[in-house]
Amino acid sequence: MCEAEDGELLGRERETALLSCALEAAISDGRGTAVLLRGQAGIGKSALLTWARNAARRRGFAVVQAVGAVAEAELAFGGLHQVFWPLLKRSRTLPARDRDVLECALGLGEGPPAGAAPLGASALALLTEAARDRPLLILVDDVQWMDDSSTAVFDFLHRHVAALPVVFVGAGREDGPATERWTAEPVRVGALQPDAAEALLRRHHPTLPAAAATRVLTEAAGNPLALLELPALPEDEHDAGVPGAPGRMSLTHRLEHLFAERIRSLPADAAHVLLLAALGGRLDVREAGAGPVPAAPGTPAAVLAALEESGLAHLDGDGALAFRHPLVRSAVISLASPEDERAAHRFLAGRLETGDPRRLRHETLAAVLPDASLAERLEEAARQIARRGGDAEGAVLMDRAAALSADAASHTARLTWAAVMAARGGRLAHTAELVEELQRRPVPPGFAPLFAYAVVYVDQSHRIDFESSFTLLPQALDLLSRTGVEPFEGLAEQMYFKLLLATSYTDDPRGRRALEKHAGAVSPLARLCRAVWSDPPRTAHGAARELALLTQQMSEEQEAGAAWLLLWTAAAVDAADETLWRRFTGQHAYATQGSVAKARFYQDYLRGRWESAAACLREAEAADDRGYHCNALLFRHYYAHFLAGRGDEQGLREVEALIEPTASGARMRFVTDHLVHLRALVALAHGRYEEAYLLLVQLMPPGVLPRGLPWFHLPFFDLVVAAVHTGRRREAAAHVEAGRAARMADISGHHAFLLAAASAVAATDDVADVRYQAAYAVEGAETWVFGMARLRLAHGSWLRRRRRAEARDVLHRAHEAFRRLGAEPWAERCEEEMAAAGPAMATLGGRGLLTGQERRIAQLAATGLTNKEIGTALQVSPRTVAAHLYKIFPKLGVTSRAGISRALADDSAQQD
Repeated sequence: MCEAEDGELLGRERETALLSCALEAAISDGRGTAVLLRGQAGIGKSALLTWARNAARRRGFAVVQAVGAVAEAELAFGGLHQVFWPLLKRSRTLPARDRDVLECALGLGEGPPAGAAPLGASALALLTEAARDRPLLILVDDVQWMDDSSTAVFDFLHRHVAALPVVFVGAGREDGPATERWTAEPVRVGALQPDAAEALLRRHHPTLPAAAATRVLTEAAGNPLALLELPALPEDEHDAGVPGAPGRMSLTHRLEHLFAERIRSLPADAAHVLLLAALGGRLDVREAGAGPVPAAPGTPAAVLAALEESGLAHLDGDGALAFRHPLVRSAVISLASPEDERAAHRFLAGRLETGDPRRLRHETLAAVLPDASLAERLEEAARQIARRGGDAEGAVLMDRAAALSADAASHTARLTWAAVMAARGGRLAHTAELVEELQRRPVPPGFAPLFAYAVVYVDQSHRIDFESSFTLLPQALDLLSRTGVEPFEGLAEQMYFKLLLATSYTDDPRGRRALEKHAGAVSPLARLCRAVWSDPPRTAHGAARELALLTQQMSEEQEAGAAWLLLWTAAAVDAADETLWRRFTGQHAYATQGSVAKARFYQDYLRGRWESAAACLREAEAADDRGYHCNALLFRHYYAHFLAGRGDEQGLREVEALIEPTASGARMRFVTDHLVHLRALVALAHGRYEEAYLLLVQLMPPGVLPRGLPWFHLPFFDLVVAAVHTGRRREAAAHVEAGRAARMADISGHHAFLLAAASAVAATDDVADVRYQAAYAVEGAETWVFGMARLRLAHGSWLRRRRRAEARDVLHRAHEAFRRLGAEPWAERCEEEMAAAGPAMATLGGRGLLTGQERRIAQLAATGLTNKEIGTALQVSPRTVAAHLYKIFPKLGVTSRAGISRALADDSAQQD
């Protein structure tokens, strides 16, 4: 769309440089990249994908492509089919299990649903095999219309291509949850600069008068599609697009209007073929031209000629009809009457085989009256898709089956199943709509547990309301225990977890009583999860070891069903590690992915991976877009941890203002108590120890480990620190003794480290050094980066006050960690202590050698790319780039980015 004569894209130098960098990294380093191009309709995203395809082929890449389409968004794994069908011939070398999983998802074999994690792993194995001979480029256009099941697998692949010579490039609209599923930093494709816009216009409309060109440039505002199409408008229609003109339409609507006018001028048979293509996806015009409209049947050649002359569509290389732009498709559908749409669906259904899921979809959309037979076929198809892992798509079919049901009982039963499928598939807005409709109907007694599950799911996740958890779930669990029959396997366990979650958040006594009542009927993992979240000082001893043992004994099928319980249990004892992420990253749809992301961000905070903070905030926005408002609140809650750790008082206040009123209204003690702790942590960062102490004793009095504070270990150390610094050594000692008496160290490695650290801070001078060394020696102590840095600051300060030489080394290591984390107030405290210790440590002479990653970042920075753009190219966060540059500057002997280029040249000359 923006292509110049030499094959380059006018005005897209930045975007093509990033894509080139990704391709070169795959060739030179065998390292993969995931990139998402985001921008408004017509801005040139597809042109960039075409450029990437051509550039990759010139470099020897294999290229596979997929395009999202409205007509196929409800076909589970439709996008996956487009990408992996051309690669299936390589599957012969895969292990039988991986081959079976892929063939089942693609409809080539039978078997139980693998879930997106095992399916993602099998897809990754096939990509590994496909990229063995040459690098691979995967292009996915219009990701906003990709089916949910494929999107979940693609999400898994985005996170894992870094180790393969695979470049994954997607393109999608600026808004919408589908585009938020990409884990790479998005690249916004903006308007063309004025000189590039004028060059493009002149290239395609060289005879356009100057006044008209000026008007088009103003109206198009740098949008390439508009620059190509607006000159065709009659002069009297241009005023509607001038900024400030009365009744001005948006640019997207104006382009749709322009395409609609062309559609109206088409012969009837050509317009009908366009409608068939818009509703049916890829269409062979030779078949569709065989009499699609009785009134004026045209020959395929005449139809094709009319379409190509209009500029609305053309034949692609495979003989299928391709639209000029997706806006043409939407314009075609908006012009069609309901009767025309139904007639088109009937025609399309008749052209497909009986077992083809697309045929059933078209039959459904053509139906207007209840049809018991069609409803039964839809229900079976929904269950088949769900068995393949396509819950979200199955929910749509089950909802349609309900609408076509001939009796009220069947309608309600199918609607209830649709709500549950939508919940399991991560379509919360759809679930909420279905639940609202169900609440206006009497629910058959046999479906009460399913109904309770759906209502609670919506209330917890969408409305941030936990009351129904305590009124509906205990009754539903009672009913299931009496009948012993579950509508689907694992329902009782999932309801128990939902009740446990609500109780953990609110500490409601009704939840505690129901959990106790049904504890004997659930799995050992569910009982362990209850133990670690109920009263850990008294019920969670050995929890981390027991969790590891239970996990080792689980089959993959058991793991898939227990994902939420495993994640929530691991989060309670800070035992979630990379092994756990690998098991669940990409599994199922957003329902599980949200739980994975929440647990992971919290562990990133504890383990010093603070570059995740920005991604945490993006996840909050994506969760809100999806209607998962409780997840959004919790993501912001975890983001607040990063702010508090960095001592960002203003940032913490802003986030607190966003989440505290909602959390208080929902009685979420889990959040409101955490906020008290985070305010105390900020006070400690700035040396306001009395303020910190008074906040912390609201959570736990000295010497007491209260029930109802499952995460008691996190403020435990802070209370001891605040007590020591305010002269309350007796209280500090009492608190440490309470931790020892409760055998806190037996709960998990993090509990053991925090108890040992608190013991060191509270120790008398004669044993303090020994206690500090004991804290360092706790197994896995270095895991807790922020906590270890704080321990070293405390130890270094203690050593400095005793004029011991080793103080500088201890303080230096703490300072290095705080700087890397961006925890400036803590770093400044280290600097004050090091200054008080005497002359600064001697710096290493000479320039240090750059690592490979540092050199690549330096080279990109020397070209003028921003941290965000470098991060996109290298698949790291902007904060990671900044941290590397912080190390690069002194190694190169420069103080700003401006000197990097010369320094790199000098450095290369010295090495030569």
